[in-house]
Amino acid sequence: MKKAALFPVILAFTVLFSCKKEIKTEAPVKTYPNLAKAEWFIGEWGNKSPEGELTERWKKENDSVYLGESYFVVGEEKDTVFGEHVRLEETNGKLSYIVTVPGQNQELPVSFEMTSATDNQIVFENPKHDYPNKIIYNLVAKDSLIAEISGLKKGKPNTERFVMKKR
Repeated sequence: MKKAALFPVILAFTVLFSCKKEIKTEAPVKTYPNLAKAEWFIGEWGNKSPEGELTERWKKENDSVYLGESYFVVGEEKDTVFGEHVRLEETNGKLSYIVTVPGQNQELPVSFEMTSATDNQIVFENPKHDYPNKIIYNLVAKDSLIAEISGLKKGKPNTERFVMKKR
């Protein structure tokens, strides 16, 4: 009789101590807050003028990278007279605007670091680059922006502005 009364107690202890308590720890989710400030870049932007047509396209490659391309075409044959590829990448909390222009800089990418950002403006700089050494994107409205490059060109201060509408 004692054995029969003891059996449920032993069973309870066996079950209680044989179960392993699993502690689940989730890996921290990586966030890219600086890249998120440039989310308004995403999409196609452009401007037609008597000189030609400027197009700039941005897409999200992954959580830490946006890819951009811009080109300028002229004439009825749509000859591309300028083009560039941009990689907007956040690494270790720093946002870089990495641009490659065919026919320039031995086809090597040039990196500009974000130096400031607000809800409607992002500034990238590379003081060691010849021209430009500053790139500014200004969101004027949800459907329009102004991209600006500046620096010393042939020893003189120069600024070029590119007004674009969202397409």
